[in-house]
Amino acid sequence: MNWFTDIVRPKIQKTTPKEIADNLWVKCPACNQMLFSKELKKSMYVCTACGHHLRLYVDKRLKMLFDNEKYHEIVLPVMTDDPLKFKDTQRYTDRLRTYRKNTGNEDAIKVATGKIGGVDAVLAVMDFSFMGGSMGTAVGEGIVSAAELALKKKIPLITVASSGGARMQEGILSLMQMARTTAAVNQLKEHGIPFVSILADPTTGGVSASFAMLGDINMAEKGCLIGFAGRRVIEQTIREKLPDDFQRAEYLQKHGMIDMVVDRAHMKEELVKVLTILTNKNRQTAA
Repeated sequence: MNWFTDIVRPKIQKTTPKEIADNLWVKCPACNQMLFSKELKKSMYVCTACGHHLRLYVDKRLKMLFDNEKYHEIVLPVMTDDPLKFKDTQRYTDRLRTYRKNTGNEDAIKVATGKIGGVDAVLAVMDFSFMGGSMGTAVGEGIVSAAELALKKKIPLITVASSGGARMQEGILSLMQMARTTAAVNQLKEHGIPFVSILADPTTGGVSASFAMLGDINMAEKGCLIGFAGRRVIEQTIREKLPDDFQRAEYLQKHGMIDMVVDRAHMKEELVKVLTILTNKNRQTAA
């Protein structure tokens, strides 16, 4: 009889879970602190050690902002997957297939309607986990559809941007979405429909250069990266050293580009205040 395999090993197996999730612990990208995933969920994915706001999945964002986590998701128009027949290290169609399988989403945006603080609203949320939240024709169509729905129902539009910019695999077609989304939100302004833009980490490139910075109120999560070109590119161009907090939400607020910088735990509360003022409605108690 082998004492280790027949006696000790079975006891170890009895006291050890058969399966331990890969994401049982999460390392904070800012302070490298190991965070227990269950505790991280309770803190809305904000590091309990340094306060860094980790990126949030699109479905969690929707549940966080809508009253009682209830909302109706809007079916978006189906766009051509690969209009330019693009291929780099792999075919664009294969890349899309992989991200759709990994995220369970069709593209980098979801649009839903529901109540926020008792106020009916349209919410368009970008998903950074889908190709870095890049804006192609599908994302552009999502923003336009959300704006058209808000205009039709005469209710506020809220967008949550988290993106690396335009999607290179769609070339000029992705750049055209900057103009399309800008025109869509400008239509809301012309009709007096409130538009609130929430910027999350990161909001860069063509997204920051279009609809994301055009809100009646621009809100940003604490510490998030906001800008157009990368820090290194800018430093090489102007041949100067930039401040350490350059392109961070607090820096942009200080220089008048952002109206509010809000901790994620208070984001819904502050959003409700903004919507209440913009819609001139009495605030209602909501979960």
